[in-house]
Amino acid sequence: MQWHCLPFEQLTATQLYHIMGLRQEVFVVEQTCAYLDADGKDQESHHIWAEAETTQGGGQRVLAYARIVKPGVIYDEVSIGRVITAASARRTGLGKELMRQCIAFIVDLYGEVPIRISAQCYLEDFYKSFGFEIITEPYLEDDIPHVGMMRVSGA
Repeated sequence: MQWHCLPFEQLTATQLYHIMGLRQEVFVVEQTCAYLDADGKDQESHHIWAEAETTQGGGQRVLAYARIVKPGVIYDEVSIGRVITAASARRTGLGKELMRQCIAFIVDLYGEVPIRISAQCYLEDFYKSFGFEIITEPYLEDDIPHVGMMRVSGA
């Protein structure tokens, strides 16, 4: 397993293709949610992903991914979004490692700052385990129940 973290302008076309492929596989196909994934915020983000060697024909497969969006782009705070794990890698601890990687990178880049997320409601406990607290009432985002959550610095 290999971890990467790059700003948008440093992604290769192949890396971006694999990242967008996983995002579409999970958010559009699996969750049957038609929405515009290319929302103009990727260019203002760092992209964190884990990849592993594939057994079919060599090459790499993205197994987990998230983007870290600069403060002021979505929220006043830095945010983590598009958090996903490939179906084949779920329940392996990879999602937890992804969140640890995201938080560590934010601390390295911005210091101990608040982090805001828009979490699918069924994942509230997962995010609470990383120090996030609910800050909004539930709302629908792309017809999926979400809740706003915040992690205060140093949590």
